Amino acid sequence: MFGLLGKNKPVKIRGYSENRKYGVAAKNVKELLKKSCKLFQLPLTGARFCLYEDGTVVTEEFFQTLADHTELVLLSKEQTWSGVACDIGQLLNTDRHADRIIEAAKALLSDEKSTKKRKILSDLLHNLDDTSEWESRDEDEDWFKGVDARFKTKSAYMKFNCESRIRSYMKEVDDATKTIEKARVRTEFLKASKCLAEMLKAAKYNGCYFDRTEKEPHRLCTKDGWFTCQGPFDQAECQTLHSINPYSSRDSRIVFSTWNLDHRIEKKRTIIPTLLEALQNHKSTDINLKYFYQLLFSRKNLKLVHIVCHKKGHHDLLCDPKKIVINASHVDKAKQKPKVKKRRLN
Repeated sequence: MFGLLGKNKPVKIRGYSENRKYGVAAKNVKELLKKSCKLFQLPLTGARFCLYEDGTVVTEEFFQTLADHTELVLLSKEQTWSGVACDIGQLLNTDRHADRIIEAAKALLSDEKSTKKRKILSDLLHNLDDTSEWESRDEDEDWFKGVDARFKTKSAYMKFNCESRIRSYMKEVDDATKTIEKARVRTEFLKASKCLAEMLKAAKYNGCYFDRTEKEPHRLCTKDGWFTCQGPFDQAECQTLHSINPYSSRDSRIVFSTWNLDHRIEKKRTIIPTLLEALQNHKSTDINLKYFYQLLFSRKNLKLVHIVCHKKGHHDLLCDPKKIVINASHVDKAKQKPKVKKRRLN
């Protein structure tokens, strides 16, 4: 409309890495590019505009439909813009404005009425108070409040924390002995339990899962200590993108204790009963204890989940019948009665 009538359309222009905005008016995109490139000292070749809000490319036709004072971003040939999130990312990737971000967030939080916005601002302030780069007790005494004095580093405590969780799973296996009535089955179960305990001890109770100093294939976190929720047992990933860094502050360490190492195939309802059932007709040496070890204590069956993503209802997943007994087909054949060969009469 403006172009057809020969009138200038007023818009606000900013550069890719500029916070300052400039008011520019033009009849069309071509004229706007000339004025803006001159203003920002950018080459005209390859230059273009995007909406600041969502990164939509501004064509000539689209330009004519824009409201007055729409905010645009001027990009050179090699630059891209995905919207306001891109701006936030640039801001958070630098420490230059950290103090100003904190003060601004505090000021907004004091007046904000929206519950959702208050949550966002509170989380922002909480995560900005980050001491994750400090590792020792001497560096970050506040983080270690309530932690036994024998732990001198954050990683050592987090490793112990994971070991404690895994040890509790072994205790539940041992406790199942009390429910066994048949003496033979109890004896075989004790042998299986002892073997599982030895395997777990050899793996150092998989404390590496929470230890950020471990190598990447073994730990569940980044080298800085960030953990990401792996989602409910029946989903491939967390839809809400829950994440936490228990290394960053004492509060985060405490909150992390509410996260669960959840068994996809359930421990009490499925794994242990399946092991008990298998021992009704087999010796412990016939059982594939490596498979049961993986289900009970390893990442092959464990998922780290935020408390919201921890579904406590029945998981409805079963153990693989083909993996329960070692050489199952051979064992089954051994159980079959041998066929009596008929003697041929001469």
